[in-house]
Amino acid sequence: MSSSGEAYQKAREQGRPALVGYLPVGHPTVDDSLAAMRALTEGTTGTGVDLVEIGLPYSDPMMDGTVIQHATTKALELGVHTRDALRAAETVAATGTHCVVMTYWNLVEHYGVDAFARDLAAAGGSGLITPDLTPDEADEWFEASDRYGLDRIFLVAPSSTDERLARTVSACRGWVYATSVMGVTGARAHTSSAAPELVARVKAVDPEIPVGVGLGVSNGDQAAELGAFADGVIVGSALVRALVEADESGAGAAAGIERMRGIVDDLVDGVRRARPVRQAQ
Repeated sequence: MSSSGEAYQKAREQGRPALVGYLPVGHPTVDDSLAAMRALTEGTTGTGVDLVEIGLPYSDPMMDGTVIQHATTKALELGVHTRDALRAAETVAATGTHCVVMTYWNLVEHYGVDAFARDLAAAGGSGLITPDLTPDEADEWFEASDRYGLDRIFLVAPSSTDERLARTVSACRGWVYATSVMGVTGARAHTSSAAPELVARVKAVDPEIPVGVGLGVSNGDQAAELGAFADGVIVGSALVRALVEADESGAGAAAGIERMRGIVDDLVDGVRRARPVRQAQ
């Protein structure tokens, strides 16, 4: 069992979906983002997310919605570096919580695929989510991830053909990232009706691999709704917005982090209220 998969397995043993929280490194500053990631693992009660998704800011984020784009653009303007994601991995790993890095592939290629895999593993990271890398083009990543024991998390979408979905699922290690709506990320008032079917399609290919559903979850009720059929509930924009709004209002990073802790509490309650219709064997 890979380490990010262990986060899913632990949640399964508790009869609930895993909670995955995304934050970009570098917003509003690198140090503040590290403090926010620590808070993500704690909430206000000491119980936070099961898995942290560390976002590596990129100049052309084709998948990110406006809130995350705003945060990552500011991080880039302030000089965030790829190695700061490794600092973030060290920070999260020190809390005892598993973490993965979400990154566009050009940044890994620029750093060096083998070197990035080596350094991420050394920092305590579990693997990569690669939204713009397909298994067809991932030979170098297959080799590096095998060498350093890292997870490969590829994305599937409602538009994925059966052939593409099967190929992608078989290439994943750890879990599968299911994008429940077409388009960019962002909190939504309602979750996607396409998500249950997409999860079922993945499970038809591999009944055992965990499936995390992302794009659109913003509160505990939605987390409970998705948790009825998904192995993991992925939340990003709702958490990032708390930090962005505090920064823009002048309230400061500490205020944003405290607000974010409250959102984490609501999400934790949501996944614990979820009643999965399917239990892993």
